[in-house]
Amino acid sequence: IHDADNFGLSQLYQLRGRVGRSSRNAYAFLMYKRDKTIREVAEKRLKAIKEFTDLGSGYKISVKDLEIRGAGNLLGMDQSGHMESVGYDLYVKMLNEAIRRKKGEVTTDDFDTSIDLPVDAYIPENYVKVSFLKLELYKRISRITDTDDADAIREEAKDRFGEIPKPFERLLRIALLKTKAHNAGMVEVRFRDDEVQYLFKNDTPIKIEDIPKFIRRMKRAGKTVRIITGKLSGFGVRESKLIQDELIGNTENMIDELEKSLIVKE
Repeated sequence: IHDADNFGLSQLYQLRGRVGRSSRNAYAFLMYKRDKTIREVAEKRLKAIKEFTDLGSGYKISVKDLEIRGAGNLLGMDQSGHMESVGYDLYVKMLNEAIRRKKGEVTTDDFDTSIDLPVDAYIPENYVKVSFLKLELYKRISRITDTDDADAIREEAKDRFGEIPKPFERLLRIALLKTKAHNAGMVEVRFRDDEVQYLFKNDTPIKIEDIPKFIRRMKRAGKTVRIITGKLSGFGVRESKLIQDELIGNTENMIDELEKSLIVKE
């Protein structure tokens, strides 16, 4: 395919599919002029067509094409392009909220949760070497909502890039930790002065009367817990020098304990 950088992704996919038969291998060569400066969008198309070669990858190609071209404006006339002023994620969020209000459903103010622990959690350079693919993985990991999401990413990465390195595995655990903390009404989980601090948003319903009993129970389990007050309230739990995986595990368990013991279930 000459001047492949001038074709759309769906066109490249269709042309590539014209070669070969069920019983005979064939190859499609995508070419462009030497020393030519390729536009970013064209480079993304070529990388996508190179990446998705498995049988039945047409759906993945179409999703990637939608991402590259943009989905247009659901509430307007545009059939392509991105919502540049607000971004795709915020656009979808705002649209969903508007639909729920139109249906008369109760909407709650969303909030962000941040995790700040002294652990190495990232995708190593020598594991995923292509920047575009690495960014895609980071984007998917940031959207993890449950263990099924994490397992799917883990299995796909293992299949494409090999055994999961420890920093990558920690990144998946931190993403799940963030979801767990968010569901418990926490806006921040951070490590400060040899303790992990669990800070709640101001309207999180907490069983105030059960706090003393919770602190005593944690003390019997060998945990020193203190109450944090200020702009954000919460609890600080003393942690001795731990290896990174133990720190993540202890933090996961403490979030479970706090949610189970002190959060009012609505």
